[in-house]
Amino acid sequence: MAELAGLADPRARAVNERHGDDHAVNLGALRALAKRLKTRHDLAGELWETGDSAARLLAVLICRPKAFGRDELDAMLRAARTPKVQDWLVSYVVKKSPHAEELRTAWFEDADPVVASAGWALTTDRVAKKPGGLDLGGLLDIVETRMKDAPDRLQWAMNHCLAAIGIEHAPHRDRALAIGERLKVLEDHPTPPGCTSPYAPVWITEMVRRRQDA
Repeated sequence: MAELAGLADPRARAVNERHGDDHAVNLGALRALAKRLKTRHDLAGELWETGDSAARLLAVLICRPKAFGRDELDAMLRAARTPKVQDWLVSYVVKKSPHAEELRTAWFEDADPVVASAGWALTTDRVAKKPGGLDLGGLLDIVETRMKDAPDRLQWAMNHCLAAIGIEHAPHRDRALAIGERLKVLEDHPTPPGCTSPYAPVWITEMVRRRQDA
């Protein structure tokens, strides 16, 4: 914890706070520390229990994902608090867990929109990698009726799923584009130079173009 405190940078904190995060450690420095520590599951548990966001991010990087039980991961997600901790927990731990599919279905319709956003993130991963058994048309139905008025983090996750369906599944592409164009979610989202807009019609079109040009 003392080493993490020593890595704190006011500039990093200012950037992170704009995204709803409350830590001040540069993520590159955090990854370098994790690389030095390697896998330390017991230490990861102690770091998580501190409640400190930087410590929890480090915990996610040095834990053993398959060692967590289903209920343990559920409790961790609900305690994650900040977007970056939640995102890393889902991406680096839950997706590698044998409980990922069970948690996906449990979280997908959770009353807490932050928890539900994790269910959508796991669903987006399946859309891209293991779509068998998913009702892609049904997912588009939900996006079409709920995304426009969804809370920010849930809306972002649903939009990502919409884009993934359009990018990865040509038979559903026209409908995904039409939904994005009609709802206009994230149409005006600030996008840095050289980056692709998260607005689904632009995102889908650009990614399909890149694949065709490759």
